[in-house]
Amino acid sequence: MSKQENGTTHQYDYDLLVIGCGPAGQRSAVQAAKIRKKVAIIDAREVVGGVCVNLGTIPSKSFREAVLFLSGFRQRNIYGSAYRVKSSISMDDLNFRCNYIMQTEIDTIDAQLARNRVEVLHGTAIFKDSHTLEIRSSKGVEIKTAEKFVIAVGARPHRPKEIEFDGKTIFDSDDLLTMKEVPRTMTVVGGGVIGIEYASMFAALGCAVTVIDGRDKLLEFIDHEIIDSLIYRMRSTGVQIKLGETVKTCARREDNQVVTTLNSGKVIVSDVVLFSAGRESATANLGLEHVGIELGPRGKLIVDQNYKTTADNIYAAGDVIGFPALASTSAEQGRQATCHAYGIETANGAIPLPYGIYSIPEIAMVGQNERELTQKETPYEIGIARYSENTRGDIVGDREGMLKIIFHRETGKLLGTHIIGEGATELIHLGQSVIAFGGGLDYLMQAVFNYPTLTSCYKTAALDGYNKLRAQGVKI
Repeated sequence: MSKQENGTTHQYDYDLLVIGCGPAGQRSAVQAAKIRKKVAIIDAREVVGGVCVNLGTIPSKSFREAVLFLSGFRQRNIYGSAYRVKSSISMDDLNFRCNYIMQTEIDTIDAQLARNRVEVLHGTAIFKDSHTLEIRSSKGVEIKTAEKFVIAVGARPHRPKEIEFDGKTIFDSDDLLTMKEVPRTMTVVGGGVIGIEYASMFAALGCAVTVIDGRDKLLEFIDHEIIDSLIYRMRSTGVQIKLGETVKTCARREDNQVVTTLNSGKVIVSDVVLFSAGRESATANLGLEHVGIELGPRGKLIVDQNYKTTADNIYAAGDVIGFPALASTSAEQGRQATCHAYGIETANGAIPLPYGIYSIPEIAMVGQNERELTQKETPYEIGIARYSENTRGDIVGDREGMLKIIFHRETGKLLGTHIIGEGATELIHLGQSVIAFGGGLDYLMQAVFNYPTLTSCYKTAALDGYNKLRAQGVKI
């Protein structure tokens, strides 16, 4: 591809080179291919899909489904706490489902990239200058040039130097599922999203789990009622949660048990430890010093509102730029980065982002929470629907779930939706749509939902909120 700059014509191998084949990289490359650009995507792995498909989102969510199915966890409210589909569950049983789904996803991505004529290159990419990459692989070294680039290399678990990771008893989130057998006891260091997800999964398998976190509250961005409910339900499965605690040492002893010593003096002994202390961007070996790109804390790439880095022709998207670091947001960031690079207008940030946490039970939220609205002195009221009063909740075996809406007290407009329970990450999208289109109680009260469905919780919550306003003498 040729490009004229300052009166000089440059011949490049590609219009766009995308580094990284996760959700951000895939969407970026496909978007460019759709407008007839010559595109290649580069990944260090021999398979496509990036961390999302091979180590992170897909394996962990597939693992969760395998846990829920084989443990019979969903049906225990109906058949009793002793109910199991399989009495003895092995890691091979659990990983069978993961491996099947991972391979299916890899095949799907391969087909999509081929259909859109996106060339796939395997190897480690290193910038030599702002238009040139050196790609190192088992086949040797080759040089590729492009007019523009999108960096979507993702992130990796942060590994503190004082922790003796061995991939046998002390794991990070990328290698946890390689363990040989389901442990009897587990210590999870870090009560963030990943730590809580895995803690709840292994607790559902009957593993005695202890969660350690240095903060006074877990997942502070989640609505307080939702997080209180999650903690209660995790403790009911035997999870111990120790807040305000930090780890001093963590090491395997001679009998292969792991001893975790806290700075408070407490000692926890377990079969395995999952160390989940956040993630850091995988930017260390990209040669970014050759193109003058700024880095933030933990290697994060600094970008503007259009995902452009400090180099004019280089964009970045996905986990490599940090929060919110979700597969869903990463995919949209990658698409928008390419759109901006080629002058395609997009409505950046017009619709509120939904968040989903695949703990057991799952959590989802969109919009604002009570704490944020209180700080802003925004007048609001809430409406709540409980799964225990919803027929579909009874049918699916979840009598403890809850859907909570927050709406403006004067206009009735929906400001936030917060859900815990079966189907939360699916149900949240109705709340997202209502907020995006400026709707509120009027719509939710008048809408007729299929029966029996969990979605009808929205109507129940809206009526609950409306009745509170009537009792207060407020008309909307």
